[in-house]
Amino acid sequence: MAEATVSKAVTWGLLAAWAAHDLEELVTMADWSRSARPRLQARFPGVPERVWTRMEFSRRDAGVALGLMGGLMAAASADGARTGGRSPFFRTALVGFGLHGVVHMAQSLAYRGYTPGVATAPTVVIPYSLWAARRLRAAGVRAGGAGTAAAALALLPVAAAGAHVLARRLGRPHGRGARAPA
Repeated sequence: MAEATVSKAVTWGLLAAWAAHDLEELVTMADWSRSARPRLQARFPGVPERVWTRMEFSRRDAGVALGLMGGLMAAASADGARTGGRSPFFRTALVGFGLHGVVHMAQSLAYRGYTPGVATAPTVVIPYSLWAARRLRAAGVRAGGAGTAAAALALLPVAAAGAHVLARRLGRPHGRGARAPA
């Protein structure tokens, strides 16, 4: 029996869903990181000041970090399209994206209010991820499993933190006359 074809809507849909979700984050992250800081500091007084300072993102840093993640999602989508959704890279990114939506919802519950990305987590991220996983299964492709979920959970914070660290480094002044970082 021949394997069913996986639609490009499934593979490139990852990039489209990511773009919709991260547009929300781009618009809200910088302002939220500044306005939420006092509430979080009061709730967690033992956290060192340097952590709170690093938590704040400029709109530029947020945009660069989201762009770097966008490159990763574009590469995963392209690999998924090339392999008919069978690429481990695509499948791990898909599972990670869905889990990322769940994390957004958990963060907002813990914060007891809005956090960047929570509006599109239940409306875009999770529905797309579940739909894509069903489409993959219908085509005879195992969408995930415990190993894929474990890999996604391990790689998601590494990728996100790496994008934010790199974005800040790229945002530092360079060359003659540049100020040393404080």
